[in-house]
Amino acid sequence: MVSITITVEKLISLLMCAAGLGVSILSLIQIQKSFIEKQVRKFFGLFLWLLILYIAMNLLRLVGEGLPGKPIQVFLMTVTFFDFLTSGLMAGMMAIMLLYSAVPEKAANGVYIRLILGALAVHTALLIVSQFTGLYYFFDESNVYHRSPLYLLSNAIPGLLLALCMYLLLRYRAKFDKPIAAALWIYLLAPLAAMILQGFYPAIKFIILATTGAAVNMFSVLTNDLIRKYEAQQMESSRIETELSMATRIQADMLPSIFPAFPDRGEFDLYASMDPAKEVGGDFYDFFMIDDDHLALVIADVSGKGVPAALFMMASKILIQNYAIMYGDTKAALEATNRQICQSNREEMFVTVWLGILDIRTGILTAANAGHEYPAVKAAGGKFTLFPDKHGFVIGGMPNMKYKPYELKLEPGAMLFLYTDGVAEATNGENELFGTKRMLEALNAAPDAGPEQLLRSVHHAVDDFVGEAEQFDDLTMLCIKFFGKRTQEA
Repeated sequence: MVSITITVEKLISLLMCAAGLGVSILSLIQIQKSFIEKQVRKFFGLFLWLLILYIAMNLLRLVGEGLPGKPIQVFLMTVTFFDFLTSGLMAGMMAIMLLYSAVPEKAANGVYIRLILGALAVHTALLIVSQFTGLYYFFDESNVYHRSPLYLLSNAIPGLLLALCMYLLLRYRAKFDKPIAAALWIYLLAPLAAMILQGFYPAIKFIILATTGAAVNMFSVLTNDLIRKYEAQQMESSRIETELSMATRIQADMLPSIFPAFPDRGEFDLYASMDPAKEVGGDFYDFFMIDDDHLALVIADVSGKGVPAALFMMASKILIQNYAIMYGDTKAALEATNRQICQSNREEMFVTVWLGILDIRTGILTAANAGHEYPAVKAAGGKFTLFPDKHGFVIGGMPNMKYKPYELKLEPGAMLFLYTDGVAEATNGENELFGTKRMLEALNAAPDAGPEQLLRSVHHAVDDFVGEAEQFDDLTMLCIKFFGKRTQEA
């Protein structure tokens, strides 16, 4: 009767081990194929490997127990050693996982890690001693497993580590969502309940069933939580992408983009373009008639990139345009813009600006430069060269700055090219800059080209130079060709 009972109990334990092994392997495969964070997947994977090893050792001991022979006894002692060892390692790994999830800064060092590693070292040392002394367990001459009087001591270290896990879970409970906290508590308490139950039925491996079931439940809850968070992030990313797309359209609408810009004016032809490095940029250009005889030209570059730069860009553009129309003077417009921006510039952003006002009757261009790139000028029949104008301080950098205007005389056929540093500082894969020399070469490569063709030529040259490298900065250009009265009369 006893023999039949033992056989049934052993069969139940074998089935529990086989089921636990299968479920653990499937969980490991699922975890490795999941999209969860690499470090989290690494922890999960290692924990599941320990669980698989733990169940496998129990399964091998059940199969080999009672078989005759000294080699079998050595084999049984070895698998039992790893059985006890992995139980402690799993408890330690759980404590590390809790630390990583709750306080990542303490997961790599600190008193908790030293405590966990020290406890595992003591656990391993005592198991080695037990291998030779029978401190925890032994096998008789028939290779039947027996617990020693100090068997309960073998559960001391894993129990202490589980207690540490409970302490961490209580201390950092605010760091965990309720479903995750519940799954972790189930994992911590289920093995303890199984150990108590196994004390009454030692031949049945309740601990295998409890550990596997609780672990799979924990991983399932954690994975579902990660999927939920991932979906929420995707929705948020989609929302941000939609808003950025809208911001891109709004910013593009802020810049004049219809060409020819002034089809009824034959005194000049102009073209401009802006390609942001991100969805929205900080560069901008502008052109507008102050009155029937004066054309304002603006090109500017805001510090920084992205949405903050775009917002600052819009405010700067509106102020420059308003003050240019109000004063009709480059010096007064830049100084008024600088005062206004400095009054409310908590983020301490700034913008470099080149502002010019062209008298289309005479070709006289009055300009002022607030820390911007040198313009490139081409006389009729000549070549583009840089015009080293006087630089004032950037707009928004310091209040009460003064700006010095200067004059250029554009004869009929002359051209003016304005640009931001995204042109000269375009960088290729070898970290080389495009530079103003290459820019002038691109401008002079087509001496008879109009403004639009010139900008496309420069842009093409920059693209060829940069190659596959990522666009470093916003790329903004403006070009005007002055014809004078002869074209108007024609």
